[in-house]
Amino acid sequence: MDGREVKVVSAHSKPTWRSYCHSIGDRSSLFAAVADGWGVRSALYLGSYLDLAPSTAIASVTYVDVDKRAAAFFADRELLESELEGRRRPGAGEWIEFVHQDYTEPLPLQDGIFDLMISLFTTPGWQHCKRYIKPTGLLLANASHGEASLAALDPDLQLVAAVLESDSSYTLTTANLDTYLVPKQAHHANTEHIRASGKGIKYTKDAFAYLFQRI
Repeated sequence: MDGREVKVVSAHSKPTWRSYCHSIGDRSSLFAAVADGWGVRSALYLGSYLDLAPSTAIASVTYVDVDKRAAAFFADRELLESELEGRRRPGAGEWIEFVHQDYTEPLPLQDGIFDLMISLFTTPGWQHCKRYIKPTGLLLANASHGEASLAALDPDLQLVAAVLESDSSYTLTTANLDTYLVPKQAHHANTEHIRASGKGIKYTKDAFAYLFQRI
């Protein structure tokens, strides 16, 4: 999926992660691959909506969204436990926190405490929230709203893996990274154009998402 991610849940049933997976798929294997490959123990998920998948693989996750349905979902601890039952790995999902707020404003969080920031199909948040990520922390982003495109131009970030998706199964590759994030039109590869358009630029070779590390 390379466009805007639609947050669709039936109006006649209580919103759940399992129902949301019918729209976006189950990304548990994605977060398991990131956690295993880079030793991720804590994550900050911007614009999470109902996607509980990180908590199947990562010990501590703070979710951030302005959506009232997301706030109600994460406030129901019994529902969260039932959603994760039989689906999380040992040690995962030990801490789940939800911040009902616009992440472009300062969040009630300590600086430098997260291993990973997740920014998928949402308004770019790295510049607003990088203060909460560790000095050598990671950014998982896609090009949908321009986050990955902006990250590719950030001298403080280095591409360390590309995320490949096939039939809702995700793998990370570190091979031939120089072939990713190569603009089809070089003049579009500037922050002003990306921010003005509100979306990522076109690349000669696409991936579902990209993993960057602070340098």
